[in-house]
Amino acid sequence: MIRIGKISYWHVHAWDYTKQAQEHPEAEIVAVWDENPARGQEAADKQGAQFHASLEEMLQRNDIDGVIVDAPTSMHRDVILAAARAGKHIFTEKVLAPTLHEVNEILSAVKEHHVKLTVSLPRLNDNYTLAIRDILDQGLLGKVTLVRVRLSHNGATAGWLPEHFYGLEECLGGALIDLGCHPMYLTRVFLGEEPVGVQAQFGYVTGKEVEDNAVATLSTTSGAVGIVEAGFVNNFSPFTIEVHGTEGTLLFGTPDEKLLLRTSNPAKEDANAWVEQPLPTKRESAFEQWINHIKNDTTADENIAIAVELTKLMEAANQSAREQRSIRLDELQA
Repeated sequence: MIRIGKISYWHVHAWDYTKQAQEHPEAEIVAVWDENPARGQEAADKQGAQFHASLEEMLQRNDIDGVIVDAPTSMHRDVILAAARAGKHIFTEKVLAPTLHEVNEILSAVKEHHVKLTVSLPRLNDNYTLAIRDILDQGLLGKVTLVRVRLSHNGATAGWLPEHFYGLEECLGGALIDLGCHPMYLTRVFLGEEPVGVQAQFGYVTGKEVEDNAVATLSTTSGAVGIVEAGFVNNFSPFTIEVHGTEGTLLFGTPDEKLLLRTSNPAKEDANAWVEQPLPTKRESAFEQWINHIKNDTTADENIAIAVELTKLMEAANQSAREQRSIRLDELQA
């Protein structure tokens, strides 16, 4: 049994990860720390775990193997470094950290203290992602020229997002760094190459301290363009993926959750027609992968590599929005 300490219930997905741990036959949450003691005590009481007012005290427990991190984004570096130095395996909500420099500090500590790190990038494991990656690997779109991924909801206009999700000091951003993480890492994966620059535009429809409407464009050396869209102010915006290439196009979620392919590649018998593609079984969740890495002494190499690139793209996007210019990734401090 892998015994887990829960670091904060700040994030909206904190109870989702708690449920995943509760349902996993080889995992158990035994302790809770929260920067909000009242919230932490309540969460601990709900699941029969012990609440610790001190994070250091919880991390010193020899009977805790790992931690789940759902603390404010601004605290990720400090709490994850503390966990790594205490020899605890780490599963964390995205982003791993808000800057490349902080991510590199974390990775150094993870390596030094031989702990297993996995970042929650759940849409990497979904069936549409697996299907799209397979089609791209077959070369059915030719050279990729444009990727667009959109994810948006009405959390700000309908009032169901917690108020602290609009605080710049804790969140370090709004729709893009939270919800926009998913279209950002998917766009990067589907492009098939690391972007060289990012240009971002933020909107403030509801007048919050952080953006509630955002677009980021990613430029590449090949000429392919990535478009990342996220928002908290849209009632009926479907999760949408477009991947275009010199020989074909993939569409998902426009608006139905089905994957359509049209290709001129002669290897396909149904070339030049729109054809719905079968979706495979989704992969095990990032949480399940983390547990298996702990058990099998393996490492989440692809997951971590994508998490690092996600932070680079987010840091560049936030800087771009502040400075109203395109940011090259090689400008970022390592």
